[in-house]
Amino acid sequence: MTVLTASMILGIITIVALLVIRLNSDPARGLILPREFDLPGAVTITGITWTGTVAVIVTDDNVLRVFDLDTRALLQEIDLDAL
Repeated sequence: MTVLTASMILGIITIVALLVIRLNSDPARGLILPREFDLPGAVTITGITWTGTVAVIVTDDNVLRVFDLDTRALLQEIDLDAL
């Protein structure tokens, strides 16, 4: 067996192991759609990220809004221009 053959076999085993681990894990929270959050009518979302419990949305009016992921309720607004 050559070194190339051994490295390719180890690579395939690694890929299969990673796929098995990933596919057997709990599914993600699901797709988070920006339209699910209550935003003022004239603003546009420029960025969105989330952690386990909250979603953080940055809008074009330079306001950072923090929402609860379970209830979609607004928790906090931070005016970035005031910082």
